[in-house]
Amino acid sequence: MEKATVVIPNFNGAEYIGSCIDSLYAQAAQAPEGFAIIVVDDASTDGSVQLVRDRYPEVRLLCLEKNAGFSHAVNAGIREARTPYVILLNNDTVAKPGFVASLVEAIEQREDAFAVSARMLLWDRPELADNAGDRYCALGWAYARGRGKPAAVLERPREVFSACGGAAIYRKTLFGRLGYFDERHFAYLEDVDLGYRARIYGYRSFYEPRAQVLHIGSASSGSRYNPFKTRLVSANSVYLIWKNMPILQCLWNLPFLVLGFLIKTVYFFGKKMGILYVQGLWRGIKLCTGPEGRKAKVPFEWRNLGSYLAIQGQLYLNLLRFFTKG
Repeated sequence: MEKATVVIPNFNGAEYIGSCIDSLYAQAAQAPEGFAIIVVDDASTDGSVQLVRDRYPEVRLLCLEKNAGFSHAVNAGIREARTPYVILLNNDTVAKPGFVASLVEAIEQREDAFAVSARMLLWDRPELADNAGDRYCALGWAYARGRGKPAAVLERPREVFSACGGAAIYRKTLFGRLGYFDERHFAYLEDVDLGYRARIYGYRSFYEPRAQVLHIGSASSGSRYNPFKTRLVSANSVYLIWKNMPILQCLWNLPFLVLGFLIKTVYFFGKKMGILYVQGLWRGIKLCTGPEGRKAKVPFEWRNLGSYLAIQGQLYLNLLRFFTKG
């Protein structure tokens, strides 16, 4: 019986997706129980749908009528999966041997694990890490653990704030309780939001270095800094805070949060995208105060107080780690 389904969201990824799927099938023998593959296409126009149909008839292909974003695409794939675990994998990656088997083994070893993040390596410099799990700090910043560091120093499995949705395994049964990826995010920070929710309800995320992928990065949206990403990340940063923090915790962290947004505003003005960043902040505020945002807010429950206190400790610790490069 198959234990995992690999869900690959695709938007105009004809240049990459063949290598991605080939790398999975090359390691099929290392996953004795086997795994399924679902490609969810976000209305691509570059021929990638036909490529998958012609070259990989055994792959299940879901074709969406319009591009509704990463969150919508992976949710569609997760709902179609019929296995205990779901692995999300970006189309611009190549999985190294043992990727699937290592993730399945890692999540099965931890009963309280909702997700396990893989070690993502830079495509053109594979000796360096791109992501070793995500962190979130009191300034309202999410950042990739280990980015730019030698991959060799990230050899130990450990707990992380949230798993990076570019290459991670999730326990499918828990989506029913925690909710799926929030489609209001469209893209960016949706994985941190989901990991935050999991922490509120007492579940944890981990990092497994044996599961490795090479990652090109920004293959769908362009460069690391672009108008599309800047507006979305800005808006989603505000929404993530409002949605997951109780009012008292928001007020407690307010000095840090204001400082964090001021620093980012100055930074993006230096990148000639300051107006876009501020527009994104305003968009996020409107979402939070509108009916959709109010409905999405995670309700505070006293039984989760211990989780909120633990999260607050993580916010402080990850702030220290950010500035000390720990």
